[in-house]
Amino acid sequence: MTTLPALFVGHGSPMTMITENAERTGMERLGQRLSRPKAILAITAHWETRGETRLTSGANPHTIHDFRGFPQELYDITYPAPGSPELARRAAELLGERAVLDDAHGFDHGVWGVLLPMFPDADIPAVAMSVDMALDTEGHRQLGEALAPLRDEGVLIVGSGNVIHNLALYRQTMGTQPDWALDFRARTNQALIDRRDDALTRFASDDRAASAAINSGEHYVPLLYSLGARRADDDVTLFNDTLDGALSMTSVLYGDAALAAGL
Repeated sequence: MTTLPALFVGHGSPMTMITENAERTGMERLGQRLSRPKAILAITAHWETRGETRLTSGANPHTIHDFRGFPQELYDITYPAPGSPELARRAAELLGERAVLDDAHGFDHGVWGVLLPMFPDADIPAVAMSVDMALDTEGHRQLGEALAPLRDEGVLIVGSGNVIHNLALYRQTMGTQPDWALDFRARTNQALIDRRDDALTRFASDDRAASAAINSGEHYVPLLYSLGARRADDDVTLFNDTLDGALSMTSVLYGDAALAAGL
């Protein structure tokens, strides 16, 4: 069985799904290039837990529209991919006692906001996984490392969030590229390429760019799961590397660089 890549995908605003934009096109092209996964594990910034990691274990997870004030067209979107109780149990086995199976939770925007453009037929079984905000950055990376064997089992690991995500600053910075955001993007991109994990998990208390970029943290930490699932022989490819104010769409593929060529 082909070893599948590990991904981090910036999902951005829900409007990405219903407008013409380069980022959605990049996701669509990547989905067309990928080998068809047996199943998908999506670590989503939109499902925060504390002290545990939850996994959707229902056979038919419902679509969650966890946003407000957007056009009705977005609320009409459904992503009826089947669940995978089997994958949920396997991931729980790898995660250990912290894992909790949840047969009631559905697929939020962090899940369908990346899977819909990549796999529009919604016919690949998927499991959503929460981010435990009681963990530190290294704890998230270690969970990604624990999940890495899934890549050899036909599972596509997808972290869904945004490297730079600060809603409090977004409105006032839309259409600009603030110096602090450019600085943080340049630093994190270089650290990803150079495989300097410490530069992605440790930030000084007076690092103003990191504080502004990561802010509440839940959108940053899904990156650390794909980072943890990376292998020594993986190519590291960045795509959708755009920045609008306090929101970046930078995405990462760990695996064969040829998959991301032309994105």
